Amino acid sequence: MTISSSLSAGVAGLNAHATKLATISDNIANSSTFGYKRATADFQSMVIGGLAGAGSYSAGGVRTTTQRLIDEHGPLISTSNPMDIAVGGRGMLPVTQEVYADDPAGARPMMMTTTGSFRTDSDGVLKTETGLVLLGWPADADGNIGVNPRDTGVGLEPVVINSNQTAGDPTTQMKLGVNLPAVETEAGADGTSLPLSVEYFGNLGTSETLDFSFTPTVPGSGASNEWTMLITDSASGGATVGEYTLTFDDSRADGGTLASVAVVSGGAYDAAAGTLDLTVAGGPMTLTIGSIGDPNGLTQLSDSFAPVSITKDGSPVGNLTAVEIDEHGYIKATYDTGFIRTVYQVPLVDVPNPNGLISLSNQAYQVSPQSGSFFMWDAGDGPTGEVVGFAREGSTTDVAGELTNLIQTQRAYSSNAKVIQTVDEMLQETTNIKR
Repeated sequence: MTISSSLSAGVAGLNAHATKLATISDNIANSSTFGYKRATADFQSMVIGGLAGAGSYSAGGVRTTTQRLIDEHGPLISTSNPMDIAVGGRGMLPVTQEVYADDPAGARPMMMTTTGSFRTDSDGVLKTETGLVLLGWPADADGNIGVNPRDTGVGLEPVVINSNQTAGDPTTQMKLGVNLPAVETEAGADGTSLPLSVEYFGNLGTSETLDFSFTPTVPGSGASNEWTMLITDSASGGATVGEYTLTFDDSRADGGTLASVAVVSGGAYDAAAGTLDLTVAGGPMTLTIGSIGDPNGLTQLSDSFAPVSITKDGSPVGNLTAVEIDEHGYIKATYDTGFIRTVYQVPLVDVPNPNGLISLSNQAYQVSPQSGSFFMWDAGDGPTGEVVGFAREGSTTDVAGELTNLIQTQRAYSSNAKVIQTVDEMLQETTNIKR
């Protein structure tokens, strides 16, 4: 009966607009919630088929589908916490619930969020106030990230930052820029050795020294332009780690630069790179003395002995002072000795259909058949954006737009209620026919 279908359509309209009102109220309530993605309600008509020209029409009504627009991005808001993290573009941060943080890798639920304010708890675990634990790939002692699977969370671990941790950085490379006096290789010179000590840092953060001794070759006449360089290591008990014969050029074009390096003992000399391969107590070390004709390495000029430039990597043991995340998702720890080490890499998780993700509390999401399987990218690679520290993503709610929708929904709800009221009056008239 068409009048009954009108009543059913009116009831369906009330339910549909009540659902839309719920999404509007949810959006307005979360207008200040970081990372909130607004929800929408869409209406689809329900049509009851009928023959053309039948002279009657039955109302089918309306049904509602809701959707959360996860692919929309809110504004980035600056903060003062270095581990307030947002994603500038596509991609999400991998997280898990605190209760599953100690589960084996790959067994804990894989969750995602677009932003979070992460701080360390009493055990140094980075997590939000709502218990979302940040996951990342751990780095080795040299700050290198290994090869990890991209389509599973097996390699991910909770990010742990101990504020009282210490670390040292052993020296593996050293560059020596020294000027040797040319007059010492001339006939009649006294042939005195010139000493030089350079500090370096061992594997345990201890201070060690490489001791250099430069001994000129004094000829009977003229100038030899030749020196013997002896290198000893304090960490090896003063043992010799290298002995080399250095010959310098005295031509007008390249005067004072290295002409040749002959190995007496120790590691080989790479003429193209200008390096010596030394083996100290802690392991291999690359010593750069300059290539043939290079004026920035060892030189022989004038009458002065001067260490012009000595640089090296490494640092002594230092205390952790700061932790930050860069745009590529690398979490870097800074120590008071100036040493900076990569400790974790946080990948960005992407799915084919972000709007198909299952929405959970605290702005967290999980994959579903509608979203498709996830894949983890390095930030900035593939379709993903960059990781932004000192920032939070704001809500995508437009309060002005939601209030406008609220007015429209209220009017539509009232109209559907009026339809029900009218149908009720018509049914009453039908009942009164028999009187």
